[in-house]
Amino acid sequence: LTLDERNLLSVAYKNLTNNLRNSWRIVDTLEKMQSARSPQMTRQLSLIRQQREKIEGELADVCKDIVDLLDKKLINGAKAGEARVFYIKMKGDYYRYLAEFAHKRDRKDYAEKSLNAYKMAYMHALSALDPAHPTRLGLALNFSVFYHDVHQSPDRACHLAKSALDDAVSTFKQDESGACIVTSTTRDSLMILQLLRDDLVLWSSEMLEAGVFRPFG
Repeated sequence: LTLDERNLLSVAYKNLTNNLRNSWRIVDTLEKMQSARSPQMTRQLSLIRQQREKIEGELADVCKDIVDLLDKKLINGAKAGEARVFYIKMKGDYYRYLAEFAHKRDRKDYAEKSLNAYKMAYMHALSALDPAHPTRLGLALNFSVFYHDVHQSPDRACHLAKSALDDAVSTFKQDESGACIVTSTTRDSLMILQLLRDDLVLWSSEMLEAGVFRPFG
């Protein structure tokens, strides 16, 4: 795929899955609220549960469809470097989405596949991409979210986020006043770095409240 085609594919699947994931969260919350009010199965609870299962089926189909495309064509056909990192990262993303709502029997399998994809993409990114490259930073952001949300490892999430942030900042060029020289590429990188920084602050606060925080250095 060309760069434009790749971006269109990514945006199309991202928009579709984001809508379904948001719908699933709303329905899942409603189901839990209704279940708390009336533990016995009611018609309303049954309808909510049916809708949740319907959304889960649609979301699973979309995620498996793009993973199948990535495995059979896109990853193997990508040149070493940014394109391959991008596609393997996508594979990790969509297995992460599957793990988010999967039942216990499938969650572990999807989480393991997501972890393996993120690890492979990150190893490739470390050798092929500059620390401040937007694709490498986007991978670090999503990989750290995986560790926090799916793997339930806030410590690893924070270490990964801080390492990516520090490595990227150290490579930015500065003008005579010490300010960062902003280009179209660094502008994208700075946006992702802000998200990494926000997550790092939030997760560190969570760990501090839980009494398990350790300074990251």
